[in-house]
Amino acid sequence: MITLRRIERLVNERQYQRLFTELMSARPEGGLHLTLRLPAAATAITLLRLEELSQTQTTIYSQLLRVLLSQQQADGGFGDPATTALCVRALFSCDGFGSAVDDGLNYLANLQKQEGIWPAEPLRRLSADPAASVFILYQLASFPAFRSAVRFFDAVNWFDQHESQLDDAVRRLWNHAALRCQQTLFVN
Repeated sequence: MITLRRIERLVNERQYQRLFTELMSARPEGGLHLTLRLPAAATAITLLRLEELSQTQTTIYSQLLRVLLSQQQADGGFGDPATTALCVRALFSCDGFGSAVDDGLNYLANLQKQEGIWPAEPLRRLSADPAASVFILYQLASFPAFRSAVRFFDAVNWFDQHESQLDDAVRRLWNHAALRCQQTLFVN
């Protein structure tokens, strides 16, 4: 288990890859082989971990939030769809951040493919990527703003229809994401 002191040290030394690897190692989405953009992804996962540890009042939390907001690009994304989903989730955990969240959700909505899932890179002409898409659903399915910004049920239906074709890592994360997706049906 990574401590607050270790987080602070890795952030101050800008060891984003090590920080990201250590924080993701014990998480369900950690078994998925995606290349996420650093330092945005490391910053986002660190913010989420600090929230889980009830450490949102620390100086490092505020510092990381500023770093995360500075990583958002003009198109609303944070480099690619999966990294953007992780960053938007971190912003949601920080009680939103208005236009930063809205811009991130618009970015994801604009990249969603006709069949309901997303490409791994920010180019609509690239083929859809189940790994990136299940990561996006896992990160954001719990948030009503995400579900209304994208074609949520198209994405869920795609996974339901193609589950037997998924590789083991994607199928494992889909099992977690599917629970989040199903919970949203009962909340609304």
